Amino acid sequence: MRYRPTVAEIDLDAIRSNVRAVKPADAELMTVVKADAYGHGAVPVARAALEAGATWLGVALVEEGVELREAGIDARILVLSEFPPGSEAAALAADLTPTVYTESAIDRLASVARSRGLGVHLKVDTGMHRVGVHPPEAGGDLAKRVDAAGLRLEGLWTHLAKAEDDAATTGQLERFQRARDAVEASGGAPEMLHAGNSAGAIRRADARFDLVRVGIETYGLAPASGVSTPGLTPAMTVRSEVSFAKRLPAGERVSYGLSYELADAATIATVPIGYADGYRRAFSSMADALLGGKRRRVAGAVTMDQLMLDCGDDAVEPGDEVVLIGEQDEERVTADELGEISGTIGYEIVSVIGRRVPREYLGA
Repeated sequence: MRYRPTVAEIDLDAIRSNVRAVKPADAELMTVVKADAYGHGAVPVARAALEAGATWLGVALVEEGVELREAGIDARILVLSEFPPGSEAAALAADLTPTVYTESAIDRLASVARSRGLGVHLKVDTGMHRVGVHPPEAGGDLAKRVDAAGLRLEGLWTHLAKAEDDAATTGQLERFQRARDAVEASGGAPEMLHAGNSAGAIRRADARFDLVRVGIETYGLAPASGVSTPGLTPAMTVRSEVSFAKRLPAGERVSYGLSYELADAATIATVPIGYADGYRRAFSSMADALLGGKRRRVAGAVTMDQLMLDCGDDAVEPGDEVVLIGEQDEERVTADELGEISGTIGYEIVSVIGRRVPREYLGA
């Protein structure tokens, strides 16, 4: 059941095309579908990515991996942080591949593993300082602990904190290499190495190793300013319709706080989307939407369920299409543009478009 015209349209053909564009010839590809595929829908995106050549999927939560399994997806799935205590049995029953970086996580896995030789991926903190084992410990105590617990060191990996910065990336890759050398010296040789995220895979061939983990480029967005694989297509369009239009004289003020004053008489169009849908209040009086092939400024505060657009002297009718993110005629509003307006990044803009905005899929 759907009555409101607001929708997020997801182009699965764009997802497939993007996956083909970013897949390296010399490494496997992991498509990262955490956070409901950055707001695009984890299950349909995962299926499209696998059809296009991805061989792994990456998730942040055990629950996200279980959702994919329950949808019938049987590809390899790496959980990018340690399984939370108490989730190990469910995660292994769903055949999720664990990341480890603490002794306690290794011991918990060993206690519930159904057989010896369970493959784990040991994460090394080479400079991001979010999670991961310190490089000297990766080759010493922890790699040995994996083996002693009856587990198999399938992967050794790290995450690049600023892949668009060559100096920072070089330092991280050098620390990763030292961790690899220490692991091998301790008698354990990982079957797979991976370090490259979207920006790392683009800029640094030496970061690709055996597997690249591509997130944001799957969705057609750039991982950093000036860093992008050519030919990517944004997969999400957020559109709605005018629900009400009125003509106001010069001097009238619009929306909460009455901060937006009309210098001239103008047509104001109301659109049924607001900050409860993930269209941020920070866009108030700052962002543009597309209506009639033109940019229209958000007039005053974005409210919880609606916003208003200043359409000047143009005629507007209820039912006219409005594009909040995407293209209309020759104009375009991008997630990166909205991120810059609100002091964040395009990743966040698409990821927070809310659940009450239905997803419609093209190319399913």
